[in-house]
Amino acid sequence: MSDILLVNTYFLQLDPKQDRNMMPYPPLGALYAAAKLREDGHHVAFFDTQFADGAADVYPAIDAHAGKWLIIYDDGFNYLTKMCLVNMREACFDMIRYAHSKGCRIAISSSDATDHWKEYLDQGADYIMIGEAEQTVSELTAGGESVSDVANIPGLAYQDKGAFLRTAPRSVLRNLDELPAPAWDLVDTAAYRRRWMERHGYFSLNVATTRGCPFKCNWCAKPIYGNRYNAHSPAYVADQIADMVQHMKAYHIWFCDDIFGLKPGWIKAFRQEVEQRQLRFRFKIQSRADLLLEESNIADLAASGCEEVWIGAESGSQMILDAMDKGTTIAQIKESTHLMKRYGIRPCFFLQFGYPGETAVEIRETIALMLELMPHDFGISVSYPLPGT
Repeated sequence: MSDILLVNTYFLQLDPKQDRNMMPYPPLGALYAAAKLREDGHHVAFFDTQFADGAADVYPAIDAHAGKWLIIYDDGFNYLTKMCLVNMREACFDMIRYAHSKGCRIAISSSDATDHWKEYLDQGADYIMIGEAEQTVSELTAGGESVSDVANIPGLAYQDKGAFLRTAPRSVLRNLDELPAPAWDLVDTAAYRRRWMERHGYFSLNVATTRGCPFKCNWCAKPIYGNRYNAHSPAYVADQIADMVQHMKAYHIWFCDDIFGLKPGWIKAFRQEVEQRQLRFRFKIQSRADLLLEESNIADLAASGCEEVWIGAESGSQMILDAMDKGTTIAQIKESTHLMKRYGIRPCFFLQFGYPGETAVEIRETIALMLELMPHDFGISVSYPLPGT
């Protein structure tokens, strides 16, 4: 019998746009947490909410773990799970209230819970894990179902006699290779494969090579990993991919990092690791225009299997980019786009509309840039304020 029930927080059916797109990725953050808990000697059960209809689907699993730990763990790597926040929050609140009624001890790691930790505690959660949480959940559960000396566990928020309290911040994990590999065996990869194959004709899985982003775009909130940028070694990543190709038959990878391959020499070293293992797979990444100006990097990406790059173009107006503290220029967007196309890589743009100060003039500039560059794909979001921005 498992002593910990681990649940993620994303319900695809509650996100109409992504449900239509049907490009589901397993909750990587939760799988890292599961692997860490197993390493500590815990027996972990995992309920993947991705294809569940709603919170009530989780109730039987909670019933089976009444009085035990319920760890609700958001996938901090996947920006898509931050959409439809109100829907996901209400579903999470339902799980918290039900688990609380069953006597579970509840700890939560999520960007929304970090931003609104008092609300989550008021719903019945016992602990909110602030920031990077693998070590926090490890220390929190070390005593089994009893917890002592909470005040000395970094990275926690909790209530004590009606008072809201927070402990010291958790230090950022610098050597990511120390982490155990994600517990992929806990996921029904066949369910993901079936949906991918039916809709797209191929199967894709997600890999995180880094944590954090050092850039300071003023609209961006980084409640989990912050501005510190740390990376797995190229060899570690290549080994993970080799395992996914061999055992899960995933021949497409989404590198879900905010910024892929920022460290000098990382992309070239990754290409060498891929070639040494004779890996054949395709992948897409996220990056910035100013990081895609060296032809050798683009050549290494293409040779490694990169077929698609999403960049935060955001706007065709330099005034808006400057207002965002984006640190990129329209000229860089143009140059990087042309360079990617030259090497057969599909450039795709993230765009924002409605940023403070934007008028019809700036919107027309964005449309003109799109018509000039003709990216392969683009995603549009409406600017809105987040806590911490």
